[in-house]
Amino acid sequence: MDRQNLTLLTDLYELTMMQGYFKNENANDTVIFDMFYRTNPHDSGYAIAAGLDQLIRFVDELRVGEDDIRYLASLGIFEPDFLEYLRTFRFTGSIWSVPEGTVIFPREPIVKVIAPIMQAQLIETAILNIINHQSLIATKAARVCYAAQGDGVMEFGLRRAQGPDAGIYGARAAVIGGCVGTSNVLAGQLFNIPVMGTNAHSWIMSFPDELTAFRKYAEIYPHSCLFVVDTYDSLKSGVPHAIQVFQELKDKGIHPRKYGIRFDSGDLAYLSKKARKMLDEAGFPDAVISASNDLDEFLIDSLKAQGAKISSWGVGTSLITSKDWPAFGGVYKLAAIMGQDGKFVPKIKISENTEKITNPGDKKIIRVYEKDTGKVKADLICLTDEVFSEEDELSLFDPVEPWKKTKMAPGTFTLRDLMVQVFDKGKCIYTSPSVMDMQENCRKELDTLWDETRRLVNPHQVYVDLSRKLYDMRSSLLDKYGTD
Repeated sequence: MDRQNLTLLTDLYELTMMQGYFKNENANDTVIFDMFYRTNPHDSGYAIAAGLDQLIRFVDELRVGEDDIRYLASLGIFEPDFLEYLRTFRFTGSIWSVPEGTVIFPREPIVKVIAPIMQAQLIETAILNIINHQSLIATKAARVCYAAQGDGVMEFGLRRAQGPDAGIYGARAAVIGGCVGTSNVLAGQLFNIPVMGTNAHSWIMSFPDELTAFRKYAEIYPHSCLFVVDTYDSLKSGVPHAIQVFQELKDKGIHPRKYGIRFDSGDLAYLSKKARKMLDEAGFPDAVISASNDLDEFLIDSLKAQGAKISSWGVGTSLITSKDWPAFGGVYKLAAIMGQDGKFVPKIKISENTEKITNPGDKKIIRVYEKDTGKVKADLICLTDEVFSEEDELSLFDPVEPWKKTKMAPGTFTLRDLMVQVFDKGKCIYTSPSVMDMQENCRKELDTLWDETRRLVNPHQVYVDLSRKLYDMRSSLLDKYGTD
């Protein structure tokens, strides 16, 4: 894969602001920026964090090369002393993040950057680009896999992705979200994830007849025979010919590890039921019936409800492009600036749109689980110096409607700090797990959600609360900066 330096993967105003800081006294002010999102994608009850590993590599490789300097100079808006500064630019700050594969909810920090303001500003766009895209696809994949009810879902979207990077990193995110594999060979090589695929209609059409095409494929791949059966006539031609070849293999004493048929068109519920009956009566009850054809979570859910006899799903366009929800919507906002005394001064953004008002200060996320079920009760956004104990009563309240309160008795809940430190003083101190380990972590994370939160339509929303200390800080700043 092209390892082009991505330092200039940024919006122009990040650089113009950097030059402004450079020319003023606040150039080295240490700040805190939070990346978070406001609304669950797909009207879901949750999202899945993804993209951290690529973000780590981006920050590690931040360098402004001579070609970059020449290009920036050609724009005529950057002064020589600032360009000279960029020649030695390195990230020296700290980054905290939620690990990939973690279930996340609106308004809580996914990534927290603590760094000199120029450095924090430069990496904003790349953080949003990377985390937004991969979290979106991982969330979509988790929904599709939930609809499949334990059946294998294969990511087949490379040819429909918005460019090579979207196809490659989208495949990675899809596997984190639960897909059993991808058709994308380069993604398989880069991330050590399973690659899957069989044959296309063109294979069938390149031979004099369908039966010959199936036989030739079985000669080459006798232990992995999955035939696409809808090239000419699924039930009158495709399925009978597949059965004939399966029987010929059986007569030769060959028992494929995986074999079956794939439909890519037609009424998938009807065709799969008819095909299942034909395969069973022919003595092949363990033959797989796979389906593709513009599938998404809603169509798979509908096919399941209709009793479709499909046990393997290939999902392409709707997954890799997140067709129904094209953007994750993550934002990156200033939360605090360090004062001369070394303490952070909280900052807040106020808006006439209530949902755009930010949470100030240096924050962390604590996940609260019901002890008896292991399910998520709520997330608590609090300040980093706050300590909570499982042996004390825990009070939770809705930050929008604070009169709505819940008290959890000691010993009835468990707590988990979600964020991990990734960079310390410019050095990466975190090792990303393998993608398949992230997938397993994601599966466990999703198991902590109630089915009511995972349902595809009108899901229950998990509470994301503020600690009393953070709530009071936020209220005080609103009072201070609010207008009549």
